[in-house]
Amino acid sequence: MLWLPISAHAEKNILIFGDSLSAGYGLDIPESWPYLLQQKIDSQGYRVINGSISGETSLGGRERIAELLRQYHPSVVILELGANDGLRGYSLSETETNLNAMLSQIAMARAQALLIGMRLPPNYGSSYTGKFQDMYARIAKNNRVRLLPFLLDGVKENQFQADNLHPSADAQPHIMENVLQALKPLLR
Repeated sequence: MLWLPISAHAEKNILIFGDSLSAGYGLDIPESWPYLLQQKIDSQGYRVINGSISGETSLGGRERIAELLRQYHPSVVILELGANDGLRGYSLSETETNLNAMLSQIAMARAQALLIGMRLPPNYGSSYTGKFQDMYARIAKNNRVRLLPFLLDGVKENQFQADNLHPSADAQPHIMENVLQALKPLLR
C-alpha cells in the first residue's frame, strides 16, 4: 500500500516500514494512522510511503528494506518491526541483529530513522517481555536514532479489534499523534 506518485521529491519522502499495526490491518486505508499522518503533514510537502506488510518479521523486513530505500530515497524511515518476532517467541538477539542491520541500511541511505518500540502481552513471561521492551531503547541508543518507546501508548482496552491485538479505527488518531510527536524533530 504505497501512496506516493513516482514524481515526488525524494527529500520529502517518509517511509513507514512496519507490520500489521502500520499496514492498517482490519481497517480501511483512510482510517489507518499512516494515512492520517499523511493528511496531517501534507501541507509541509511531505509524502508518506507505507511499505508495511501484515505479519512482517524483522528478518523479512531486513530482506526487503534495501529495495524500498533504493526505490524511494526517503529522508526519514519510521521503523516499526519486532512485534511479530516477540509474539512468535523468536530469539531476541536475532531480532536485535535484524533491527540493527536495518538501521545501518537506513543510515547508509542517508535517511534519518525513528524506531518504534512495542510491548508484549504478559502471558509471555516477565523475563522475556522485559528484555523485549528493553531491546528497543538499547538499539536506539546504540544507533543514535530517535525512539518512540511504545506505539500504542495511551490506547484504551476498548479501542482494539476483536482479536485484542490490532487497534480499532477509534485508536488510529491517537496512534498518529504518538508518532507525530516523536517524528517532529526529524521534519526540520
